[in-house]
Amino acid sequence: MIHLYDFTLDELRDWVVRELGERPFRAVQLYEWMYQQRAKSFDDMTSLPKALRQRLNEVAYLRSAKQVVRQDSKVDPTSKFLLAWPDGVTVESVLMRHDYGNSVCVSSQVGCKMGCTFCASTLGGMIRHMTAGEMVEQLMHSQALLDEVGQRVSSVVVMGSGEPMDNYDQVMRFIDIITNEHGLNIGQRHITVSTVGLVPGIRRLAEEGRQITLAVSLHAPNDAIRGRMMPVNKAYPIAKLMEACHDYYRKTGRRISFEYALVAGENDSLECAEELADLLKGLPCHVNLIPVNYVPERGYRRTDKKQIFAFWRALLDAGVNATIRREMGHDIAAACGQLRAQYANRQA
Repeated sequence: MIHLYDFTLDELRDWVVRELGERPFRAVQLYEWMYQQRAKSFDDMTSLPKALRQRLNEVAYLRSAKQVVRQDSKVDPTSKFLLAWPDGVTVESVLMRHDYGNSVCVSSQVGCKMGCTFCASTLGGMIRHMTAGEMVEQLMHSQALLDEVGQRVSSVVVMGSGEPMDNYDQVMRFIDIITNEHGLNIGQRHITVSTVGLVPGIRRLAEEGRQITLAVSLHAPNDAIRGRMMPVNKAYPIAKLMEACHDYYRKTGRRISFEYALVAGENDSLECAEELADLLKGLPCHVNLIPVNYVPERGYRRTDKKQIFAFWRALLDAGVNATIRREMGHDIAAACGQLRAQYANRQA
């Protein structure tokens, strides 16, 4: 059976002509039914001939994920979903409603092998990659909820469980699918892809000229601290990472976002702020300061509010564009991997 969410429009057109013997315009109709009309089954696609709908039911499917858990925050308009696939794996996706639009956080892998010491996603390691279609399903799950109130997904962040650059081809296929004008038509500038700093992926992205936003998980201003927090720093130390970031900006003209999770007593001193400002000097960028989420298995403590603001002010005084991320879904384990880990513990 073919998962149609895995197809770009061009691929769907080729498949419809080659495998189904239909004319190319049928692929556009099918695509629009999938993404604009949000059809849940082929039988709903009433403008398609009955024989074609019957054939599609025999050889293809749209959705295979089932919702295991849905949590709705009581403190802000955030919903988190734990979705399960037929092979038994589960992943998380988060819908965040803002005044300026609705954003969905998508997971690119089941678990993660990067081993960052402050993150729940790495607990249990990485099981497998998500396909482009499975990432689309995560997005469509949130869109179905928004359809109930006449709203749509306006932005996407590939910042859930997993390392997107380690699943590069499927992530970029996912982006091609959701940005197509006959589909969800989400603008590339409204899509952010995160990485722990896999330099080959950053360099590859720079060559492709996409208009998406690159977010780099930095979390420390020097190799000593970053090496303790992020094993990837051994393969791609800060000097190599920053060289790739500067090259990325020169080739794309796109400002980079740096993620910086503040951990009490580890990377949150004013000396770290000054070192971070020196590191980023001359690179158009934005620093997103994140109070680290408490993960019981990790034991890290979050920086207190007074120190968070002092760190932020030190960056601003040094000329670095920085903001403190608004926490959303804190009461529903909305950080990457937390809900999945809790569910796994209950099933054990």
